[in-house]
Amino acid sequence: MNVRLLSLSLIAATGLAGCGPSEPPAPPPPPPTEVAAVKTPPPQYPLELACMGVGGTSTFKVTIGADGKPSEVALLTGAGNPQLDELARTAVQGWQFKAATRNGAAVPATIQVPVSFNPPQPKPDQCFAIEERLRRGG
Repeated sequence: MNVRLLSLSLIAATGLAGCGPSEPPAPPPPPPTEVAAVKTPPPQYPLELACMGVGGTSTFKVTIGADGKPSEVALLTGAGNPQLDELARTAVQGWQFKAATRNGAAVPATIQVPVSFNPPQPKPDQCFAIEERLRRGG
């Protein structure tokens, strides 16, 4: 009887050995993140256009690469002035972003970016000299 009890004890011990602590489950993947602006200085706004009240919003479709730099910048809607659109495009191409991530890795992402040119109110003092020069044809 003791032999039988000893056999059952060994079988139970052997079977339970596999029930011990297992490897911890893998941590869940990090949540995805979206593109975030890091450095977006405003575009140049020619004082002459600002003083004349020329403004508007240029909207771009921008692909941000995994390195956080714009890789494609396409004009969707213009500001109504080609010079302002080009100044806005130049500014956006130099902007820096934190790339979007999926499963912890940086990935390219496409966003829409509006760039607004708002004429100053009230007009800066320099505008009066510019307006006078333009009025005289110079």
